[in-house]
Amino acid sequence: MKTLDCRGLACPQPVMRTRDALEQERPQELLVLVDNAAASENVSRFLRRSGFEVSISQPESSLWEVRGLGGAAQVESPEQAPAAAPAADTENRKTLVLITTDTLGRGDDELGARLMENFLASLPELGPSLWRIVLLNGGVKLAATEGKCLDTLKQLESSGVSILVCGTCLNFFHLLEAKQVGETTNMMDVVTSLSLAGKVIRP
Repeated sequence: MKTLDCRGLACPQPVMRTRDALEQERPQELLVLVDNAAASENVSRFLRRSGFEVSISQPESSLWEVRGLGGAAQVESPEQAPAAAPAADTENRKTLVLITTDTLGRGDDELGARLMENFLASLPELGPSLWRIVLLNGGVKLAATEGKCLDTLKQLESSGVSILVCGTCLNFFHLLEAKQVGETTNMMDVVTSLSLAGKVIRP
């Protein structure tokens, strides 16, 4: 069984090393060692999309073991890596919204929080062109904090909008377990999403 020790590697290196190992060696069994829950989620998601049956264990407080068994004949390409919609769907839904803070604008945080609520509530006006929302840095708090913003994000996700939430950011703010909406993701997925989008809106 192929073993990759990715402990200590910053996002998205564990996923990239896993991808490289699959492309170069095509192992039927793979064990990836990481040191945080976000990395284990990112690697396990990538392996599942590449045709592996995946299990995760945590034998130590700072060690996660991601095991993949029975990989597919073709390894997922970077273009396929982000979660999302079929090719035909992305033809018509190209607008990506990149949110990097939980308030909108500078000056007063209370006002900024209200403005963010209004901004998110206005996104459905984009119609079917709204494809994906990416939450980075302080923006991940919107996916974990009870309130109007979280409710709106849940409604958008239910309507078919893809929501990606930065796993490294969730770890930094100790919010990984508190996340209530969206898919925990890595920077490789974020970069690929930005390259696929026809338009990027950054409030």
